[in-house]
Amino acid sequence: MQDGVLTHAQLVAGGVARAELARMQRRKELRRVHPRIYVDHTGPLNWHQRAWAAVLYADPAYLYGPSAESPRTEQLARPGFVPDPIHVAIDQTRRIKAQPGIVIHRLTNLESHAFGGTPPRLKLEDNALAMAHEARSEIDAVACLAQVVGRSYVTPASLQTALGRFPSLRRRAWIATIIDDLESGSHSVLEHGYLTKVERAHGLPPAERQVPRTTPSGNQFRDVEYAAYGLVVELDGALGHDAWRDQARDADRALDDLAASGTVTARLRWHQVFGTPCRTAHAVARILTSRGWPGDPRPCSGDCPIATDP
Repeated sequence: MQDGVLTHAQLVAGGVARAELARMQRRKELRRVHPRIYVDHTGPLNWHQRAWAAVLYADPAYLYGPSAESPRTEQLARPGFVPDPIHVAIDQTRRIKAQPGIVIHRLTNLESHAFGGTPPRLKLEDNALAMAHEARSEIDAVACLAQVVGRSYVTPASLQTALGRFPSLRRRAWIATIIDDLESGSHSVLEHGYLTKVERAHGLPPAERQVPRTTPSGNQFRDVEYAAYGLVVELDGALGHDAWRDQARDADRALDDLAASGTVTARLRWHQVFGTPCRTAHAVARILTSRGWPGDPRPCSGDCPIATDP
């Protein structure tokens, strides 16, 4: 069950005396991986053996972060693939000595976040929120949620429940609103982000929001509309692991095409609003200018790439 990885305590419980343990190591029947952790061969460890060795060394511990999901078979078979360090979570109150190839994280009330598995790991929802807690930026925090949304048994309700186990989560109120949006189907966090990070921060003209329109297919609401210049901005708040990075890349390309052609509808995603708001503002400004806006976008800060001169 442990892919040939054993602890010293397990060997002793199985009747292996100190002299026999030393003899097995001399015969290369066992090899020491970490203090009091052994593997039953002398060759390189595969990913699962490294994961077991890390969890057993730090026991009680659970696979955490990027290590909570095993690498795909095609990744492991890729020539030159170098596996990342194994990340494990231990209880906040414990201190253990670091070992090569193991990254230690500490969580409060660890057992409440734990899931079974072989090796044991954090629950998907709890793992995503723990990673969001450590995320350096808002877009990175959203990406952590995208890793699990739509997976088996992961729902907005289960994310809400997991959030209750993280009373001190960074950006907690903001993340709670994102989860609310997922449940209701609205995009309020994305809409507010566009207003503050793209439109206002870069001096774009004020737009109308949630504008009702009657179409042949029924009533619709447009997220953002610059009616005087014939531009509609639709905000797509969908999250999902498989398409997350591809969506960001494709949306960037589509926005550049819109800016060049002056097409009247732009569809933006999380990446454009929270990841690259300055780039997005510049593209939207180009569309508005092509449709008669006489203004210029302004830099939002000293290092904003937007230039005021054409």
